[in-house]
Amino acid sequence: MKKVELLAPAGSYEAFLGAIHAGADAVYLGGHKFGARAYADNFSEEEVCSAIRYAHLYDRKVYLTLNTLIKNYEMQELYDYLSPYYNAGLDGVIIQDLGVFSFVKKHFPGMELHVSTQMTITGVHGAKLLKELGAVRIVPARELSLDEIRTIKEQVDIEIETFIHGAMCYCYSGQCLFSSLLGGRSGNRGRCAQPCRLPYQTVIDGEVSCVQYPLSLKDMCTIQMIPRLIEVGIDSFKIEGRMKKPEYAAGVTALYRKYIDKYYANPKAEFSVSEKDFAQLKTLYMRSDLQDGYYDRHNGAEMITPHKPSYVGCDDALLAEVRTSYIEKKVQLPITGVVMLKEGLPARLTVRRHDTEVGVTGNIVEAAQKQPLDEASVEKQINKTGNTPFVFSDLKIIMDDSIFMPLKALNELRRAALEQLEVSLTATNRKEREAIDGGSEEPKLYTTKESVLSSHLDSKILLTAEVSNAKQLEVVYHAREIERIYVPSDLLFDDIAVNAVLTAYDIGEALESDERYINQTKPALYLAMPHILRKRSQSYLEEVRQKLQTYEIAGILVKNLETWQWLQEIGWEKEILLDANLYVWNTESKQFFGQHGVKLTAPLELNGKEQKQLGLQGMEVVVYGRLPMMITANCIRKTKGKCSIAQQGQSTMLVDRYQKEFLVNTCCKHCYNIIYNSVPLSLHQFLDGIAKDKPASMRLLFTTESGAETEDIITYFDKMREGTPVSLPYREYTNGHYKRGVE
Repeated sequence: MKKVELLAPAGSYEAFLGAIHAGADAVYLGGHKFGARAYADNFSEEEVCSAIRYAHLYDRKVYLTLNTLIKNYEMQELYDYLSPYYNAGLDGVIIQDLGVFSFVKKHFPGMELHVSTQMTITGVHGAKLLKELGAVRIVPARELSLDEIRTIKEQVDIEIETFIHGAMCYCYSGQCLFSSLLGGRSGNRGRCAQPCRLPYQTVIDGEVSCVQYPLSLKDMCTIQMIPRLIEVGIDSFKIEGRMKKPEYAAGVTALYRKYIDKYYANPKAEFSVSEKDFAQLKTLYMRSDLQDGYYDRHNGAEMITPHKPSYVGCDDALLAEVRTSYIEKKVQLPITGVVMLKEGLPARLTVRRHDTEVGVTGNIVEAAQKQPLDEASVEKQINKTGNTPFVFSDLKIIMDDSIFMPLKALNELRRAALEQLEVSLTATNRKEREAIDGGSEEPKLYTTKESVLSSHLDSKILLTAEVSNAKQLEVVYHAREIERIYVPSDLLFDDIAVNAVLTAYDIGEALESDERYINQTKPALYLAMPHILRKRSQSYLEEVRQKLQTYEIAGILVKNLETWQWLQEIGWEKEILLDANLYVWNTESKQFFGQHGVKLTAPLELNGKEQKQLGLQGMEVVVYGRLPMMITANCIRKTKGKCSIAQQGQSTMLVDRYQKEFLVNTCCKHCYNIIYNSVPLSLHQFLDGIAKDKPASMRLLFTTESGAETEDIITYFDKMREGTPVSLPYREYTNGHYKRGVE
């Protein structure tokens, strides 16, 4: 039986040692760049290489976090950054950025590629896609149920790693721009300021709540679920917490190690966790009450801590015990040895650990002139393993009588043998890779190409619109300025008026007043697919597939990897446009997606200069609209006891301590919330600069706008596109990241 891997976090070398000594099968850690915990202590290059060697001595593994989005200029640093770790035998890298994924696969072909939870894999389709691309392991969204995980394991031959303990994000990982848009600290860069831990009021159907913490999830603890988690087929149990202290990494690892081993010792026995051990987990830097995550639920108020989230007090005696037992403890590996001392022959010491054996020779053994060497003296010297990783569990000495050898020579023999054993135990990965890596092409360097500048706006840049409801669709459909409409696929099923408009595309009937349609210049119709697709969406996808055959649909706006893979599986041959949350931050990712024949939306977190370096040619740029800041499985209305599918789309707001209002859209068909920014993005001041970078199109994103507001905004941006100044039809707006970007 293949046993589940226990994967522990390490934010420092102390935490790494504690996790290894406490029984972790593998440790994940970050170097000084590209990790999703920019404020952890993290590791120097020397420390990472040392950790890899140390872990391999104990037959453990080390995974490096490359789980952030990487800017174009930073790609030049990636090869030199990763090379020392690759050569040292690094076991795998955890990746968010598909450009980085492609780069590592190309330049480090012996490296295991693990897909970060930041990629938001939520089902079989996404898992299949990453498997086909070369991923060995996926870390799916934390929100998946045991049933969904089981389905992935049954249908896709790929390893699955899931979180079993620690802090939880409120948003689907990789889909959060809350910290980024409000404060410039991007979760996609490991710098989240955790606005989900702040107080908010909720306004639901006009009812204002008291100040609470509706976005703050309780910490996860699944130690009591270990049998079920193992039996569903999870390959690796991941403990969250690279920002936490070494005592947390060691203490939590030790307790999970204890109960994982308990299960395997007798899988059929009744499984229980002692009250003492569970209480200890609660005192190891945990936040308020504990809950067991999403494995048995889609969401719920019981997962939220409505009061100020804070860590419970730690047991100082327990912390001291953990430090002594695991962090400061000297751990040596048992080995066996044979000493051969024969007169006239070189001394020889053979040492062995498991299947690895090495032998070294030393000075010639001489005949004793005075006091002969005795066996006790030989045994004493060879057993002096000191600060080495080894200790002899058995030492056999074969020697002649009346021989002599200096004690210094015996010490040198021991030192050489133990050094050689250490090299042999840690050399397997390096030997395999040296042969493969020698043929790797040189890393590609990325340079900035200046776009062809124009002194006026390019009239060929299309103006597109994404709508949220039937009224907006009606206005946009009749707006001559709009060349493409993105219609939520949900509207295909729910609104008679929408169906009437869409049917007109297919049967060729139109109102006489619709001159645009009569002249056959109707806007192209694209479906905007849901932000999140889960197992529950399979019947929905089949209905959409049938609708694709009914209406004259020119393309699909894709918001997740699940949809992209599904379209490939059904043989969709028309245009696919990936939305901005399928991130393209560097030339490598742009080329990756380009090779797969999809169109791209410009990233929202790069500033104008960085977008120019990336190259906007052929891409779409969002120039107006309230941006989604969070996509969440948990529901604001349900948390407040207001859940009802009949109330989908009803008024729900979050109000922060500065009295800013954030619209919450309840998407009941797929059971997720979208939390929008309090003000719309508006890049009207920068249209000239954007146009000079030659994007294919500019998008208007409509959410809360009325029909009249929608019409005014379309007219405004069309006039601005033509270079005709007109009055701005709204007061409040944000420039987003166009000027500042993110760190």
